[in-house]
Amino acid sequence: MIDFSVFQGKKAAYYTLGCKLNFSETSSFGQMLQQMGVQTAEADEQADLCLINTCSVTEVADHKCRQAIRRMARKHPHAFVVVTGCYAQLEPQKVSDIEGVDLVLGSQEKANLIGFLSDKWLQWLSTPEKKDLHEHHVTRLKDIKSFAPSCSKGNRTRYFLKVQDGCDYFCTYCTIPFARGFSRNPTIASIVQQAQEVAQEGGKEIVLTGVNIGDFGKTTGESFFDLVRALDGVEGIKRYRISSLEPDLLSDELIDYCAGSRRFMPHFHIPLQSGSDEVLKLMHRHYDTQLFADKIQRIKQKMPDAFIGVDVMVGCRGETEDCFEETYSFLKALDISQLHVFPYSERPGTAALKIPYVVDEEAKHERCHRLLALSDEKTAAFYNKYKGMEMEVLFEKSQRGKAMCGFTENYIRVELPAGKADDAFDNELKMVVLEEYNPKKAAMRCSLAERI
Repeated sequence: MIDFSVFQGKKAAYYTLGCKLNFSETSSFGQMLQQMGVQTAEADEQADLCLINTCSVTEVADHKCRQAIRRMARKHPHAFVVVTGCYAQLEPQKVSDIEGVDLVLGSQEKANLIGFLSDKWLQWLSTPEKKDLHEHHVTRLKDIKSFAPSCSKGNRTRYFLKVQDGCDYFCTYCTIPFARGFSRNPTIASIVQQAQEVAQEGGKEIVLTGVNIGDFGKTTGESFFDLVRALDGVEGIKRYRISSLEPDLLSDELIDYCAGSRRFMPHFHIPLQSGSDEVLKLMHRHYDTQLFADKIQRIKQKMPDAFIGVDVMVGCRGETEDCFEETYSFLKALDISQLHVFPYSERPGTAALKIPYVVDEEAKHERCHRLLALSDEKTAAFYNKYKGMEMEVLFEKSQRGKAMCGFTENYIRVELPAGKADDAFDNELKMVVLEEYNPKKAAMRCSLAERI
């Protein structure tokens, strides 16, 4: 039995980089530490423990991770510093060599975070010199099998429920399978139980997160469609959103089911990466542009109001000017709502490094700029279609004196002016009338719908 009394009253500071999954995991770590008696440090307080959850999706992400680790160690010079996440898994020695770092935990080890802290942090606390331990504990890729459950809302109204981890795809540009391990998942029954607990806490919206969630079921012999149907039956949850789903795993059966569901929102986020079939082959993606276009068409046929976000990478090896123009034309013709655009980054150890054609940085920048401008056009067109319409919004708590924000069912971000907002609206569904797109082009203004 672990004695947590020594940790009572200690303060912890957290820093997260990367995806929604990382933020969900960090929030769950915070909840576990609170159960140990560890409190969250305020912004101006010195922490006894620093936990940094890292990302390694690009070279820029690696650089940001190193900066964040050094910054946290300097800000909290007397803290026990723990680093986990994808960058920690891929570069444990580099991370543990950073001044101030005490403990580096890989993807397998973070599932036993409390066990490591109970051992290593306690050991460190009992050492008068408080010297940096510079230890790293990282399991090899083939041995990463643990699943760390995570369901948390952090400072938001929406809950983020982790349903899957890892990936078996090994796209040529990507290091995520090396950082997260192979695809694995818990049982549907355990996920449903977590959703039921969210409902008991008063939660109304859950976002399903993971690395490749459409691949759900590899561990348990179940399927993502089975999971969706099971979650749809949980009483009390009003909304579900699917964070990201590979196009080849987005079945027509699933699209049709979501179209008829009252709880699964008309909102999809689908990675494309390139609108050139030649580039998709170089990337070792599992589909072509025709399949992708067919999926978009079916979604819009079944759910005309659906918001569709699309990931696209620019400047990857092999993307000639003609290939990029194919991508631009393909995206321009698609009935989608938003693009998440990011430049290709060379990742050590990836198969993409064997592709001879290299895009220079200036061309990458120009291509990003063009696609971001296209994204703005598409989002504005999508938003403006709903001007003057009544829609239901789930509001999130706002800072005092600022507009209260929320999302419609089809993921239109709205803001209610501070003078019309009420703290009681937090986590409440309200009917509003959509008005003008705000000057920052970040949300639509709204007013409360009048009811007789």
